[in-house]
Amino acid sequence: MPKVIAILNQKGGVGKTTLAVHIATALARKNRKVLLVDADPQGSALDWAAARHGEPTFPVVGLPKSSIHKELPALAKDYDIVLIDGPPRVYDVARSAIMASDLVLVPVQPSPYDVWAAKEIIDLLNEATVYKPTLQKAFIINRKIVNTAIGRDVAEALSSYPIPVLQTAICQRVAFAESATKGLTVYEIDPDMLAAQEMSQLAAEVEEMLP
Repeated sequence: MPKVIAILNQKGGVGKTTLAVHIATALARKNRKVLLVDADPQGSALDWAAARHGEPTFPVVGLPKSSIHKELPALAKDYDIVLIDGPPRVYDVARSAIMASDLVLVPVQPSPYDVWAAKEIIDLLNEATVYKPTLQKAFIINRKIVNTAIGRDVAEALSSYPIPVLQTAICQRVAFAESATKGLTVYEIDPDMLAAQEMSQLAAEVEEMLP
């Protein structure tokens, strides 16, 4: 069975799709067979895949349903790793994504609003842990402003929640938006740029967390 990673937050606009696409790409570059599942009714990951020219690095399928945990095993049986790009505010789909997962990543932007809003997804994760005691979970600080202490301050604020904060923070960089419009990733623009290096570090840290 593949390892399943869900990227979830009940708050919208925290960069879930950018993280999902780039972590999937980073793992595919390491010769993992990766499937990306778009569980958001808005279909941003599917839009990204549709904008792409040429061969995809990995397939993207839409499954914005409350039956992900039931349908995913058959869909994903030929893959090493599955990433689920989760929806904001759709509780039954988020619950199903959690039940399908080995690891849940919660992106948080460096703002007090994001820290406060994280309580919703933490409550969902706590509910799920009753049924999945081995579930791994972690925060990712996303869109950190370069050369500021705000990311560190957010990590300290998140320490009041019972899950760890990953060491790798992803900074706010224009390259992410520029690559997305063409269905690309920062790796295809320049694999040596800081954005790509950060994503590679993050993917390595994520992979270490998989049970």
